[in-house]
Amino acid sequence: MTTSTPTQTATTRTATATEATTAEATAETATAARRTTGRVNFAKAAPKAFKALISLDAAAREGLDPALVELVQIRSSQLNHCAYCLHMHTADAHEAGESKERIALVGVWEEAGEAGFYTEKEQAALALTEAVTLLPGGVPDEVYERAARHFEERELAQLIALIFTINSWNRIAVTTRKVPGRN
Repeated sequence: MTTSTPTQTATTRTATATEATTAEATAETATAARRTTGRVNFAKAAPKAFKALISLDAAAREGLDPALVELVQIRSSQLNHCAYCLHMHTADAHEAGESKERIALVGVWEEAGEAGFYTEKEQAALALTEAVTLLPGGVPDEVYERAARHFEERELAQLIALIFTINSWNRIAVTTRKVPGRN
């Protein structure tokens, strides 16, 4: 049988208390961070998944008109009620030279398209964005066929990848309550 000296017992108690205090402080810091920023910091908590999504995002954009990319991302963000992404992509579109009118009218693209604000190709992309984002019983054939008339097969595949990528970003930002204008 091993006996502990009073000094060893006190040292063990101190070490255990220090570990508990450190664990509590770490938990409190994480809780405070979640309160301040919303919820979990996805990029830090799941770095491999975050980096994979960044790679997918970059691959999806390849070969697509940058203005179209921003219009699609704005529309998806509107539909998903993602203020964080909407703020980011409207700013990006503006910085890329997109007009304030076209940015402001994305939510009513069909009516604005009739007035000449969007090309047929852009309208087809926005219709596909809505169908893929909302999935009202699947993507209707007429919506898919409309997009297929305006996009080559590879470009259409890139557009579909862009749509589901921005939907992923939207869902991450909404779930983690990302704050518009903050990283």
